[in-house]
Amino acid sequence: MSQKKKTYLFIVIRALVKFFYPKIEIVGRENIPERDAVLVGNHCLMNGPISAELYLPENCYTWCAGQMMNLKEVPEYAYNDFWSNKPKAVRPFYKLLSYVIAPISVSVFNSARTVGVYHDMRILSTFRTSVSMLKDGKNLVIFPETNEKHNNIVYKFQDKFVDIAKLYYKTNGRILSFVPMYIAPKLKKVYVGKSIEFNPENDIAKERVRICKCLSDEITDIARNLPEHTVVPYANIPKKCFLSNKDITEVPKK
Repeated sequence: MSQKKKTYLFIVIRALVKFFYPKIEIVGRENIPERDAVLVGNHCLMNGPISAELYLPENCYTWCAGQMMNLKEVPEYAYNDFWSNKPKAVRPFYKLLSYVIAPISVSVFNSARTVGVYHDMRILSTFRTSVSMLKDGKNLVIFPETNEKHNNIVYKFQDKFVDIAKLYYKTNGRILSFVPMYIAPKLKKVYVGKSIEFNPENDIAKERVRICKCLSDEITDIARNLPEHTVVPYANIPKKCFLSNKDITEVPKK
């Protein structure tokens, strides 16, 4: 698979972000396999994708919302995902802004090291592209959190991304590793943990549960064993609601 063509707008924006965004240290870089790996981390607003693009190895490609790569789909997706909970008085401004950012979004996300992800029939394209990239020696980066709380470190994971490993094994005969990754912007670090291998002999439903539990548990353990700091959550909530890594909270199991 050929390298993406980078627009001048993307080159300028990337350079500006790298200049102003704090330099991030990758702790545990030796835990990142050269190939056949999916790095799974906490999203922490835009800090996860930014850190991945700027500081992870060049062969790492991040799953991102495919709607942000399509000019017609950006406005509705951006408004609903980012700004729909804003006060009514300012919502017209954000609706306008969602159209203003559309061409910028398309330029940036189509030039960056990304794979478009969809939640309709186009998901097949996501999986095919992902497997093709893995076969070419690239690694994937996925931030699978949903809006459902899990604990003070991560939100609950959407688990279907694990199916990539099943498809990759079926088409290539190679075992995929899932690598836990905790992004801590307040510490200016990304911590990479030990990988977890997919078991092709296991039932896929059980593998989804096992791998997601192992990953979320490991990310949580990494975070809680670090010096006290503010955890930047997945959800776009007021900063006064951010918790510390030492605020031990768990959502009761249903």
